[in-house]
Amino acid sequence: MSSQKVIEATGLERSYGEIQALQDMDLHLIHGEFLGLLGPNGAGKTTTLRLIACLEKQDKGDLRVLGFNPASDSTSILRKLGVVPQELAIYDTLSAKENLDFFAGMHGLVGARKKERVSWALEVAGLKDRAGDLVEGFSGGMKRRLNLVVGLLHEPDLVLLDEPTVGVDPQSRNHLFQMIEGLRGKVSLIYTTHQMGEIERLCDRIVIMDEGKVVAQGTMEDLQDLPGVREQRVSHLAIQQAEQAEEAARVLKESGIECQVDYSGADLESIFLATTGKALRDGNQQEA
Repeated sequence: MSSQKVIEATGLERSYGEIQALQDMDLHLIHGEFLGLLGPNGAGKTTTLRLIACLEKQDKGDLRVLGFNPASDSTSILRKLGVVPQELAIYDTLSAKENLDFFAGMHGLVGARKKERVSWALEVAGLKDRAGDLVEGFSGGMKRRLNLVVGLLHEPDLVLLDEPTVGVDPQSRNHLFQMIEGLRGKVSLIYTTHQMGEIERLCDRIVIMDEGKVVAQGTMEDLQDLPGVREQRVSHLAIQQAEQAEEAARVLKESGIECQVDYSGADLESIFLATTGKALRDGNQQEA
């Protein structure tokens, strides 16, 4: 991974009336890195993305995106930026293909190149068989997948994902994760969510935000070693074959290492995927 800075922000502040959305925020993103912004609603995650996406200007501080100043070079940034907003940015009254054709044209794609990228997007999103169907009849998961590939049509260098899995079923969520993981080595990426498991699975480095401030940042290992966190660590020994657990415990005890076998079960999402399968099975109705 290159050490080139894709985003460099120092001392960012942004207020809305009496509400201070960002307070003295420092942030950087390295080329090729997947960075997670983790925090509750109102932590400042979306405001941070809006500044990077040239949708707003900071009140104080300095920001450089892809080497450009958003205040004076927004066109240069937007040409290389892919944004996938939390609110769906697709048209219900158009088909999946019509949406992709429209947004590809907005990005300046024409001819064979446009056709190639639209075909790629339908394939990656798992919507090839539904290309001609109106989006208004799609499930929440289908809309989310279409929303994601719309932001990737023009092959951006930097991608901003603002809670892209809101309201989707486990199969679609798993498919979205696979789509995002497929971007490794191709883009730099910022992923915002308040779901810790998503950040842990997808991101190289994590920035924890609360009330507009960065309260901690680093790799998962860095965060686990923070004062106050380190003391909470619990050692676990993973045995891949359950039938070998008792034998492993016996050998450890003979060596003077006290241990116990814990047959804790899988979480509910793992059970759901295991029993229903990970394959997408899109219906015609929107999800509740």
